[in-house]
Amino acid sequence: MTGPLQGRDLLSSADLSLAEYELIFATAARLKREFREQRRHAAQPLDGRNVALIFEKQSLRTRVTFEAGLNQLGGHALHLGDGIGFGVRESVSDIAHNLERWLDGIVIRTFDHSVVTELAAESSVPVFNALTDDEHPFQALADVMALSERIGSLKGRVLTFVGDGNNVYHSLALAGATLGMEIRLAHPAGFGPHPDIVAKAEALAATSGGKIVVGRDPRVLAPGSDALYADVWVSMGQEEQSHARVAAFAGYCVDSALLDLAGPESVAMHCLPAKRGQEITAEVLDGPRCLALEQAENRLHVQKAFLAESLGREPLAQ
Repeated sequence: MTGPLQGRDLLSSADLSLAEYELIFATAARLKREFREQRRHAAQPLDGRNVALIFEKQSLRTRVTFEAGLNQLGGHALHLGDGIGFGVRESVSDIAHNLERWLDGIVIRTFDHSVVTELAAESSVPVFNALTDDEHPFQALADVMALSERIGSLKGRVLTFVGDGNNVYHSLALAGATLGMEIRLAHPAGFGPHPDIVAKAEALAATSGGKIVVGRDPRVLAPGSDALYADVWVSMGQEEQSHARVAAFAGYCVDSALLDLAGPESVAMHCLPAKRGQEITAEVLDGPRCLALEQAENRLHVQKAFLAESLGREPLAQ
């Protein structure tokens, strides 16, 4: 018996339908309960599965949760580090055709999104996007699961992203639009999202009843938000722009005043790592209204859920 995600890649948050999001959340919730109760899983759907972890960017949460998750479900992770040399030492095509002969799947965290799409096109085994400059789909899965655990159904709910129209925002916009949410972005001039991704999110929102709103002033967009989302102003690979970006993003900090302006029940979110005092204050990040650690915890479980559904011998969902 195979499930709807058997053998599937995950390259973008737009790859999943509403029903597939619900399937992943249901499987992840069950795995999370089991892990909290027993710190292990009786079922080992990834027994005998070997998956490459290719990381060309630094990582804490992504590497640990993929490696631990594979091990917890009976699989084995082979961490290949950053020495592969895509397009330099070997072509993406050659790398894909070698790895597919040896392994059952490929997790990749890299810069250029085209590397991930080419790897998936060339590989006969599933490819999982662990972050590119364009998207971070597993982060978005963990985020919306954490928000739903706190506030219930997400249809019609409002999440406002404060800051850069970056890869995390892109994946949240696509995921939220599929789920019927209103996703807002408050960003300084010159730091907006990719127009093609906004257009795709708007098309998804038109079908689901969701909405995409892009503006400038967080104080205008925050009121009525169920969640305010912050992310670092300087991402990996942007270090040379640090001073200019910090100056541009002044005024885009999620602090207690902005969270209160959003509403008394509103929560704060952050994908971590964080720069306390820049994009979010320590008071908010470490306070009871912040879901950052729940988001981080859910990375483990949504990734296990997707890997089990894609690579498992039988689907876990019941």
